[in-house]
Amino acid sequence: MKLAHQIFTNDYDAKFNLEHAWRELRHDQKWCSAPTTKPTGQSKRRKTKESVEPSSCQPLSHGVEEAMHRPIGVKAAKANAKKTVGEEGNGLSRLQGIWEISKKNFELKEKQSKHGMLESLLAKTELSDTEIALKDKLINDMLSNA
Repeated sequence: MKLAHQIFTNDYDAKFNLEHAWRELRHDQKWCSAPTTKPTGQSKRRKTKESVEPSSCQPLSHGVEEAMHRPIGVKAAKANAKKTVGEEGNGLSRLQGIWEISKKNFELKEKQSKHGMLESLLAKTELSDTEIALKDKLINDMLSNA
């Protein structure tokens, strides 16, 4: 550590004053492999004859560091969340879900209206033959569904 502080002081003519942050972040997954890994993709610069030689192009092997992946960033996580919401709510599956909900809603409303008719028929003292038949039918339907 002392040698590292001396090198920093010599290079930048200032004392290294972020040691507390370094101690906190030195074993963080995001920063562990950063200084040792190099991009494996093509360079954006134009290649010259010296850079094309096979001796200078050797594959990098990092062993343990290849297995470590950087954690997903905030923007990428938000983009993934938006994609999953959009994919889940598309097309036929969404329409079928709406259909099932409206079907259940219709059945509940029909059941409530039958309850209301039965209550009004039970409240009456004098009933006609058709009202008695309707009352009996509603009672039988309620008992068979229960």
